[in-house]
Amino acid sequence: MSAEHKLAELRHVLVEQQLPSGGWPALASSSQTVLEPTVYSILALGPGFQNEYQRARQFLLHSQNPNGSWPAFADDDNKGSWATALALVALRDNFEDLPVRLKGFTWLLQCAGKESSWLWKWQFRTVDRHVRFDPEKFGWPWQPATNSWVVPTAFAILALNQLPCSCGMEHSEHFRIHRGVEMLLDRVCPMGGWNAGNGVVYGTSLAPHPDDTAIALLALKDHANEPAVIRSIEWLEVTAPNLKAPWSLAWAVLGLAARSRNVEPLRNSLVNMIEPTEIQDIATLAVTGLALDYQRSLTLLGS
Repeated sequence: MSAEHKLAELRHVLVEQQLPSGGWPALASSSQTVLEPTVYSILALGPGFQNEYQRARQFLLHSQNPNGSWPAFADDDNKGSWATALALVALRDNFEDLPVRLKGFTWLLQCAGKESSWLWKWQFRTVDRHVRFDPEKFGWPWQPATNSWVVPTAFAILALNQLPCSCGMEHSEHFRIHRGVEMLLDRVCPMGGWNAGNGVVYGTSLAPHPDDTAIALLALKDHANEPAVIRSIEWLEVTAPNLKAPWSLAWAVLGLAARSRNVEPLRNSLVNMIEPTEIQDIATLAVTGLALDYQRSLTLLGS
């Protein structure tokens, strides 16, 4: 089956899995709406699914917290989560949603890993030395008041790169993007690539993960000449042909395509690997769709 036919089948399955709320669940058997698979599904469906898109868009608009953030799950903690960056990317094409997005951007700029505070900087420099990173270089956490992690930081950078105007936030925007990029470069694994957090813990080099690496590379699109980025691309190129999990391979396709690598053999492997009706994890299903349509997907992600 061609990639185009497989993509059409995958999108049909996504439509069937959309919940009455307008969002998507984490698993096909669940009825709870989750932000991450919802955003991936919105992006994966494409322009031919306006009805589904508008239902999902309304869900996002109605689920925004009063402080401008989005929760990770529908009706979850109103303090916000990393999913705020995802929602901002999903709503990028509607001018009428600009006030909603600006409120979300304001929250995102105010949210930072707790290592950015003076107390935690002091602790990481003097007491807690088993992790090797520079606390001056911080990004975004999964949830407020926790440390920075690779994936939330990468998606926050991607979202802020799509900020439609300075709107009084220009200085903060540039500062936070710069700090986030510094954080990603500081926490790269010694062999190249990224895992979820630090590259070295207790003096031991940690192994990179394909998905975290690919997502970080998407955010570092303007830093192609950095040695850490070059090592990471090389690592992912060597690793990707041996991946057996659709989630990891799909992200690898996107990360390498963003670096103008030939990903057609990887995309063909993905086509042969998946059967959309058998994938129960909705985020995996949607990200696979993004990889099969990688040229359009990279435009949506700003990479």
